[in-house]
Formats: sequence, structure tokens, C-alpha cells
Amino acid sequence: MTEMKSVTEATAVKAPVLPDAQTVTDVKHWTDRLFSFKVTRPASLRFRSGEFVMIGLLGDNGKPLLRAYSIASPSWDEELEFYSIKVQDGPLTSKLQHIKPGDQIILRPKPVGTLVHDALLPGKRIWFFATGTGFAPFASLLREPQTYEDYDEIIITHTCRDVAELNYGQELIDNIRQDELLAELIGEDFADKIRYYPTTTREESPKMGRITTLLQDGTVFADLGVEGGIRPETDRAMVCGSLAFNHDIKAILEGFGLREGANSEPKEFVVEKAFVG
Repeated sequence: MTEMKSVTEATAVKAPVLPDAQTVTDVKHWTDRLFSFKVTRPASLRFRSGEFVMIGLLGDNGKPLLRAYSIASPSWDEELEFYSIKVQDGPLTSKLQHIKPGDQIILRPKPVGTLVHDALLPGKRIWFFATGTGFAPFASLLREPQTYEDYDEIIITHTCRDVAELNYGQELIDNIRQDELLAELIGEDFADKIRYYPTTTREESPKMGRITTLLQDGTVFADLGVEGGIRPETDRAMVCGSLAFNHDIKAILEGFGLREGANSEPKEFVVEKAFVG
């Protein structure tokens, strides 16, 4: 009896039951550093476009290893999409990058976050500032009907090192422009409101430079024909990127007279503090 019990315990350790499991339905590798994937959506999950959840896998010790990931799909989608970096020695992404359809991941169905429309006062133009995989929450908000109902103009800036790292965002925006379902939900010419402004910092591209520099020297406004720059009376902004990027953009926006808001106290701009990458 003792021996049988020992075998059973060993088996349980080798094949633990995955908590809050969702099934991977699609995986796409964009570069050797970036990939996106889709999973099934819990029937009970309700979230606002722009929020994030904790997802992950079991660690080597058999305990959940979780990280905050922005949901890249809009709140009305039947599946959940995520956009991730690959870190070869990262505790989670070193394993997560190898998932394939049919595999399971852990998804804690408790969405939170500051990149939501409720955290901003009404305005006429919204800026989405992203670096790298910080594009993810804006992939959600760009497919959210409320974004087009609330604003006359949507400017999305995306700064990456290399051209290939812009492909996820470029393809998504191209698909939005041709999306018949969104056109039916929002209106035929809804995509005309989108102004896409990609830049690279390392590889040669049509627009080189950090978005922070291009904001400070006025290049962005000249390129987009935005007279008077960013104004607190009309402009709103959301920011998602590395900690240094978030800090720099926050300082620039405050220089224009905008104030940082929150769900409990809406103002002119918000920053996603949970995201790093």
C-alpha cells in the first residue's frame, strides 16, 4: 500500500492539473523576438478594451508563473489575443514562446488596467503612444467602437528598433481598414479617423527616430498637419511601453498641460504602469 501511494504521488507531480486553463487556438511568430497568440475566452470574462489580465504557465516548481499581459483583442471578440516578446532566459517567455494550438495556458479572469476610456475626460483627438509590444492594448482599442464614437481623430504612434517589429501593428491596421464587421458596427468611413505613425530607431525606414524626440522637435505635428501641437482642451492620450518611455512621454504630455488620470479620477492622459517591455 505504501508503494502504491508513492507512485500515485509521483504521478500527480508529473501531471499537475492546470488552474484557470484556456486552450491556445492560434500562434504567429512575427520575428525571432516577437509572437502573438490566441486562446479561448472564459464564458464569464467581461473586460473593457485596453485592460490586462494575468496569464502564464506552471513553473518548474509546479506553481503558476504569471505575468501581466494586455488583451490585444477588443471586448466583443470571442477569443483573447496577446502579443509578446521572447526572452530566451525569461522565466515565463522562454517557455511561452513554444506554445502551439491545442496547448493550455493559465488565464486569471480578473481584468484591470488604466488604458480605458473611462479614465479620460471627453476630447476630440486621442493619441496612442506605444513602443514594442506596448502596441497590444491599442490593438484592442483600435477595434473598439467607442473609440470612434468618442473621437474625431485617432493617432497611433509605434516605435520599434527594426522594420519587421512594426509588422504586427501595420497588418492589424490594414485589416481594420478592410473590416466589414467594424464598418457595419461603427460606420462606413470609420477607419478614415486613424492616423498611423510608425518609426524605427535602428533599421532604416521612412521615418526614423524616437517618438519622444519627434514630439519635442515638432516633427510629428508637422508630418501629421496637427496645428498647435497637443492641447489639453482637445487632446487625450494613452501611453504603453517601457518604464523609461512611459516616464518620458508623461513628462512631454505634462509639458503640454495635460494631467494624468485614473479610473477614479479621469483626466487628459493615462499610462499603463503594469506593462514593461
